[in-house]
Amino acid sequence: QARLVESGGGLVQPGGSLRLSCAASGSIYSIYTMGWYRQAPGKERELVAAITTGGSTNYADSVKGRFTISRDNAKNTVYLQMNSLKSDDTAVYYCNVDVRDIRGYSHPYWGQGTQVTVSS
Repeated sequence: QARLVESGGGLVQPGGSLRLSCAASGSIYSIYTMGWYRQAPGKERELVAAITTGGSTNYADSVKGRFTISRDNAKNTVYLQMNSLKSDDTAVYYCNVDVRDIRGYSHPYWGQGTQVTVSS
């Protein structure tokens, strides 16, 4: 079993910045893709950004140029740097990690979620 712990959410004014972190621990043989999703009230959960083991990234169109995803493989941690935040970015942000066991089987895990509120 793996465990994900998120941190870094909070209240920020429009135009401000926040950095989210998600650390994976526990029974982990290897980690493949790591990503961030978000869910706003009344909306479906959507992919914000993802990063592969090799560092390839993809972003939702709505955050391109403002958000940056990165990872520290030695620490099993993924980060999301969010700049130029807008009110539309307000949501609960969840990290998602694809943990592989020694046989190569995929086990996706979700973080507990962290609230990001952009408001003046």
